[in-house]
Amino acid sequence: MMGSQLTVYAANQSHRVKRMTVVEWLLDEAKQAGIVGATVIEIAEGVDAKGKYHAARFFELADHDDARFDALLARLRGGGVRLFYTRAPIEYDMLGTERGQ
Repeated sequence: MMGSQLTVYAANQSHRVKRMTVVEWLLDEAKQAGIVGATVIEIAEGVDAKGKYHAARFFELADHDDARFDALLARLRGGGVRLFYTRAPIEYDMLGTERGQ
């Protein structure tokens, strides 16, 4: 199957939106946009494009419906939180069989 992968990077973990952490807010916004799966990964440390050291979190979403990503990005733009994201076309599928089949 073909789809898209959206990765959102949130460096300011102490920021709150609607009384939620940035990551909780991002996951809630994804759910509201109809996206059902997400992976949240915490980065212990990193250096940004300007050489500034910080810790960050990012979450990845994969979906076959680009309209859902468009809806999510529109919601995030209105949230007042500075975020960085990447979006790329992907191919995805399941391999193997489930137990008992």
